[in-house]
Amino acid sequence: MKRETREWLLSVEEFEEFYAQTVARLTGQLYVMLGDLHEAEDVVQEAFVKGWGRRRQLDRAGQPEAWIRTVAWRLAVSRWRVRRRSAAAWRHRSAPPPHVEGPSPEQIVLVDALRELPAQQRRSMTLHYLCDLTVEQVARETGVSASTVKTHLARGRAALAHHLQDPRIKEAPGA
Repeated sequence: MKRETREWLLSVEEFEEFYAQTVARLTGQLYVMLGDLHEAEDVVQEAFVKGWGRRRQLDRAGQPEAWIRTVAWRLAVSRWRVRRRSAAAWRHRSAPPPHVEGPSPEQIVLVDALRELPAQQRRSMTLHYLCDLTVEQVARETGVSASTVKTHLARGRAALAHHLQDPRIKEAPGA
């Protein structure tokens, strides 16, 4: 029985190879979803630590990258909730909240436009277009129906088209 279980677990070498092949991609994906590189790096690293302890969920036949990405997303949401409660406590005490740096000037226009989207649209678009997941895979990972994912994608594309439109280019009359 132990031998069968052992065969499903990723070995140390396989886990190290998996980490080396996916950490940059997952960090990039979470950065686009969250809009904060440091936060993305932190939650991805923490997700890999959790993955190491739960290698059964990271079996070769499963989808270890999706598992790590989902864990990282949930960690980010959990951290956001803690920060929100902390901010509420600061307001309750009438003390000013700590200073938070704004986005750096080096951020690309696409990330800024993505930040304008609602979180679910941004997440669906990132998973579909950046992670190359099908609509069905996005639905499973986000826990919503495929039709809801399609709606998020359509609305997200329309909003991005509006945000990314170059104001210097005028549409031809009647176009």
